[in-house]
Amino acid sequence: MALLARIGLDRFNPAQGGTRGMRIVATGLLVAMAATYVLARSQEARGMPAWGYVRAFAEAAMVGGLADWFAVTALFRHPLGLPIPHTAIIPRNKDRIGGALATFLRDNFLIPSVVARRLRRADVAAAAGRFLAQPPSGEGRLREGASKLAASILESLDDQRLGGMVKGAVAARLKALDIAPLLGQSLRAAIAEDRHVPLLDGIILWAARTLEANEAMIRDMVHKRAGAIMRWTGLDERLANAIVDGLNKLLAEMAEDPTHPLRAKAEEGLATLALDLQHDPAMQAKVAAFKAEIIANPAVAAWIDGLWRQAREALLNAARDPHAAMAGRLGEALRQLGETLQQDERLRRTINQFARRATVGAVAAYGDSIVRLVSDTIRGWDAGTVTDRLEAAVGRDLQYIRINGTVVGGLVGVAIHAANAWLPALR
Repeated sequence: MALLARIGLDRFNPAQGGTRGMRIVATGLLVAMAATYVLARSQEARGMPAWGYVRAFAEAAMVGGLADWFAVTALFRHPLGLPIPHTAIIPRNKDRIGGALATFLRDNFLIPSVVARRLRRADVAAAAGRFLAQPPSGEGRLREGASKLAASILESLDDQRLGGMVKGAVAARLKALDIAPLLGQSLRAAIAEDRHVPLLDGIILWAARTLEANEAMIRDMVHKRAGAIMRWTGLDERLANAIVDGLNKLLAEMAEDPTHPLRAKAEEGLATLALDLQHDPAMQAKVAAFKAEIIANPAVAAWIDGLWRQAREALLNAARDPHAAMAGRLGEALRQLGETLQQDERLRRTINQFARRATVGAVAAYGDSIVRLVSDTIRGWDAGTVTDRLEAAVGRDLQYIRINGTVVGGLVGVAIHAANAWLPALR
């Protein structure tokens, strides 16, 4: 321990160190055994037999430590840089290791029957329901990671291309929509439930206000079309008054009397229009042509573009701030969905079945590609990369092997020395 303190290893905490730190400990222990061996050998030569046990311990510990150092080092590189046969095992066999790892992955994880059997016990829907119903509080790693991933994906996508695809899909959907039957069905349902009455009232009110606003124009039209005699006798003014008063009276009667004949005619016309919208090809063709004109209008294209930009901005804002999104209407809807998933057994069973089929289908379709990706990736690594990554993963435990070999070797050396010292006396 004095030697370890002298070289600063007494302050080293193996739990906090990595592979390099454990390598220093193992090497330092080996150096300490060598120094102990020299010291014990000198003291034993002076006639101090007790030091023989110390020498035996240190001597055997050096042998065990050196043997395990050679074995550990031979896994990753040539010991001391010497091209000794059957050393640098991992760099020389990285392609075979990659193939074996890919085969293990395929045989144990990427077989559809294996995946289906493992997923049969997994309740994906219930887990999703619990997560949605009670999202993790605070800065949850899953939520933050998913948020950053979604935001990065949205920001990395080509806005022009993606926007063009979305807007093209919306426009194509509008063009493919047969709107005439939908309008006819809606109008027929409105008439059946008397929801068209406010529409008629609104038309009558609009007509009355239009007549009031254009009364001077009507009088001027009657005056210009009247003959000279009518103008000289003032009959044109009386005719204009009669026309205006008659129209006002007619509109007032229609507004006050729900059973007015003209209202009945209007309702009959609406019913006919609803029927034609559903079954008349000529009317449906007119509506389709009118719809096409509207869609081709630049104002509609600008409206669709605005919808896309608002939707994209809303998605980005929600992705950047998942807490705000979960606190709004979207969050409430997601929580309700989570509660439904937990309570509705049939829905949960359907979603789990879909998840199993989708996963098994993906494995069946892309399992071989995943296996090839793993093996090709490992083959593409250089020997140094493979060595560094594997040594970083298991190197620390391998250094414990060196330490254990040093200690166990020393104990075996002490046992052998003791046996050699005591057996002659027993004889």
